[in-house]
Amino acid sequence: MAAITAALVKELRERTGSGMMECKKALVEVAGDIEAAVEAMRKSGLAKADKKSDRIAAEGLIAIQVSDCGKRGVILEVNSETDFVAKAEDFIAFIDDLAKLTLAESPADVAALSALSMNGGESVDVTRQALIAKIGENIQIRRFELIEADGIVGAYRHGDRIGAVVGLTAGDASLAKDVAMHIAASRPQAVSAADLPQALLDKERDIVATQAKDSGKPEAIIEKMVEGRMAKFVNEISLLGQSFVKDPDVTVEKLVSAAGATVTGFTFYEVGEGIEKAEDNFADEVMAQVKG
Repeated sequence: MAAITAALVKELRERTGSGMMECKKALVEVAGDIEAAVEAMRKSGLAKADKKSDRIAAEGLIAIQVSDCGKRGVILEVNSETDFVAKAEDFIAFIDDLAKLTLAESPADVAALSALSMNGGESVDVTRQALIAKIGENIQIRRFELIEADGIVGAYRHGDRIGAVVGLTAGDASLAKDVAMHIAASRPQAVSAADLPQALLDKERDIVATQAKDSGKPEAIIEKMVEGRMAKFVNEISLLGQSFVKDPDVTVEKLVSAAGATVTGFTFYEVGEGIEKAEDNFADEVMAQVKG
């Protein structure tokens, strides 16, 4: 049996990221064989990660990367269970590396991204599972979107929870960032009116028409009321029809047109959007841990 020295424990800690006592215990169990200890701790970590996989992860971070040429970008969301973990250095480093890898490799989906090698070592998924074992929370790569443009890609991140990327056919970095910032602030649902889902328009028209009929005005007036309200609705939720946040007298369409540009597409993310969060009683949770 090899001596369990402080240097051996330190090496195992550096290789696994686990705590000192956990590393010492692992080394004792395998008679000081560090390779066996690493393997055993990896297996234990994967088991821990699997147990946490069904726990709700609705917190986390948004990461954005834009290529040096400015023509490609990626926006990525990775979730954790608490915002406390989302602020941890290991979690932040993981999502930043993940965004860089996604931009470089252009995987088709999250499954393809998870299979990629990370920093020349383990796969993304194994790295994620090891991070779960180390941090103690479920961590999920939820989604990402790659965007390319002939002109320029703009990006804007508001804090760590909201972000947007947009593609323009022309213009400069300042314009692209302004449009991305506008998207983050105004949250349009499509680039233009033509891109809005017909089901959404039909539903809104039905609501507006019912309200107009209740006014008791003549049919001709009602028709004009419906068309006017629909035009207002469409402009409010489509990017090009919205008033620019930094200058409400100008629409986004006029802003980009003045630069000889058009918008080719955009993506907006907010952390946890659409995820149903569990309502936990913090006091009960603490007491459960104490009793456990």
